[in-house]
Amino acid sequence: MMIVKADKNTEAGVMPTAQELATMGQYNQQLIDAGVMVDGAGLQASSKGARVGLKNGKVVVTDGPFAETKELIAGYWIINVKSKAEAIEWAKKIPFAQLPNAGREPEVEIRQYFEIEDFPNAPADVVEQEKQHFGRK
Repeated sequence: MMIVKADKNTEAGVMPTAQELATMGQYNQQLIDAGVMVDGAGLQASSKGARVGLKNGKVVVTDGPFAETKELIAGYWIINVKSKAEAIEWAKKIPFAQLPNAGREPEVEIRQYFEIEDFPNAPADVVEQEKQHFGRK
């Protein structure tokens, strides 16, 4: 997963221009044409979201917005590649000027999904659930 961090503009709901959308669309098409694109999307501002957590043994819901934009995600790409090195090569092709970057240099964070094989002690029903519902080996 390539994670795009939010900034003050994405949190204010500033929408990308037609040119910015076209540029990102061209990058997305490269991912599609290469057969590595699984999913990708921009996320709405945290003011339209909520956090759900456990505090003192009780489930607590906190409505957005959330203060620290550097900790928020503005969007993502999920790509299916063979290695971290290949993911980095795709990330280098991102049109960085189009990414949220108010007050900092634009960047993406690359993170690998766990596979069910990473959990040798997974119960058989969990392994089957992964195969059936998520298409994972």
